[in-house]
Amino acid sequence: MSHNPLGQQTEYISEYAPHLLFPIARSESRKQLGIGSNLPFFGVDIWTGYELSWLDKSGKPVVAVAEFVIPCNSEFIIESKSFKLYLNSFNQTHFNSVDEVRAIISEDLSRTAKSDIKVQIFPLHGSGAGNYLTDIAQPEAVLLDELDVVVNNYHPEPELLTVGVEQVEETLVSHLLKTNCPVTGQPDWASVFIRYKGNKILHENLLRYLISFREHQDFHEHCVERIFCDLQRICKPELLSVYARYTRRGGLDINPFRSSDSQAMPDSVRLIRQ
Repeated sequence: MSHNPLGQQTEYISEYAPHLLFPIARSESRKQLGIGSNLPFFGVDIWTGYELSWLDKSGKPVVAVAEFVIPCNSEFIIESKSFKLYLNSFNQTHFNSVDEVRAIISEDLSRTAKSDIKVQIFPLHGSGAGNYLTDIAQPEAVLLDELDVVVNNYHPEPELLTVGVEQVEETLVSHLLKTNCPVTGQPDWASVFIRYKGNKILHENLLRYLISFREHQDFHEHCVERIFCDLQRICKPELLSVYARYTRRGGLDINPFRSSDSQAMPDSVRLIRQ
């Protein structure tokens, strides 16, 4: 981590520089959760890049939005500032086509993360643009944030989680999740969706638990895995999915999804803060 570019003075390189990508091993944080090579979940990390640009053969700029899907079983995550710097290096580089840009990014990310990374590039208008890029979603879920709760701890407190005897299947959402970058201490804001089937999780205590992450320092992906593991260990649901949509920083948003269902995939949605 001493070589992590996130806390260093930055030189912005505007010509293609794949060496800027900085990998961080997932295993280090997972050890703290008692997770080994046999992962207790399935899922992906969905990144959206809003500041992608390059030059065409004539030197005319092209601008687009990109989506990157990284499997949760990749050996490495990619540090977000290095990702931003890498994308900036396309700004003054000539490419022949969108397909060439997509192929290069996919190859570079896959090599860095040690996994197959899917890349889509969307124009800013026309039929090729994904609907979620232009439409603000209001996913159907039970909102927790208006519950009347008393909070006096701002570090993860899984002991708060409790269940009743009623069997339910429901999707819950809170927009109050805040965590902090482990390198810079800057705040990261997110909406978190929890879908589960099993004994009813007491909503008030779940909200207090989510708020308890407010001073917790860790990367987005690791925070979601901690939430998943705490819910799985304490509440023991039959099915569980945790999906956090983080607000963007530096033109990138990171949206980790973890599920006990190997077939489950998150919706590509854009929330009001994204």
